Amino acid sequence: MKILITGGAGYIGSFMVKAALDKGYEVVVADNLERGQEKAIDKKAEFILGDLKDKKFVESLFSEGKFDAVVHFAGYISMSESVNNPYIYFDNNINSSLNIVENMVKHRVNNFVFSSTAGVYGNPIKTPIREDHPKNPTNPYGESKLMVEKILSWYGKIYDLNFASLRYFNASGASLDGGLGESHSPESHLVPNAINSILNKTQFTLYGNDYSTSDGTCIRDYIHVIDLVEAHILAIFKLKNDGGKLFYNVGTGHGYSNKEVIDMIKKISDSEINIENLGRRPGDADILIADPNLIKRDLGFSPKYSDLETIVKSAWEWHKTNSKFKIQSSK
Repeated sequence: MKILITGGAGYIGSFMVKAALDKGYEVVVADNLERGQEKAIDKKAEFILGDLKDKKFVESLFSEGKFDAVVHFAGYISMSESVNNPYIYFDNNINSSLNIVENMVKHRVNNFVFSSTAGVYGNPIKTPIREDHPKNPTNPYGESKLMVEKILSWYGKIYDLNFASLRYFNASGASLDGGLGESHSPESHLVPNAINSILNKTQFTLYGNDYSTSDGTCIRDYIHVIDLVEAHILAIFKLKNDGGKLFYNVGTGHGYSNKEVIDMIKKISDSEINIENLGRRPGDADILIADPNLIKRDLGFSPKYSDLETIVKSAWEWHKTNSKFKIQSSK
């Protein structure tokens, strides 16, 4: 099987490239390297440099590619950045996706796995969150992903495009062998920011300690990146064999508070963290936990590495030994 992985020079994308190659797939990576690094891409994959917003580039990619499936990671992911600059989020996240699916239809490539987000739900009415929960994004990032999901639904109806939209909760962790890890620019994720504050001897900013939770900090569902890419492998297999127009949460069904995560980082690193407490950010919910029963039932998904200790230990080891190797990527 030959698959196209967009954004394969980024955090989750680079893990997906390795996992797909390990499965014996032929892999082509398309990335503009704006927020990724070529050295993050496994050398056994073919790399093509280009911007997915460029219609001519995408057309040439599919004219020469003859792909069996596409896994689309390329996109911006910072909620705060999307509020400060909504244009680039709607331009990049929507237009690149639209160019891809249009060329998939034109070149008869019918299996598409989309990197979506729990941000499509906004502030939840109830938790754990099921896939049929109302969709009310609180920022342009979440809205851009929801708009792509609507595009996929229409292409599914009109052209019978098979797709699986995977709504990530909190992707986290690093490879167990220390080869790949997480570093975005801008970085907004708790685990790398807290670890980097230790390594760089800087202050760590904690946003909000007055949430309606047991310790006052917000609770999130963390999924290890290795488990996350396994969900993509399972989705490809499902689409290839059964087809479908699918939406899945990718999480564990269990949440950890910010304080619990920080305490685990302190334990693993045997270090203190210099914490500055600021007010909560607009739109941040008290609790975001996935109901993962649908993906477990349909795809046989079973997270293996998403306990908090494994997540933090793998991230700590990677950052500690690879602090000069930063994958600055949206995905």
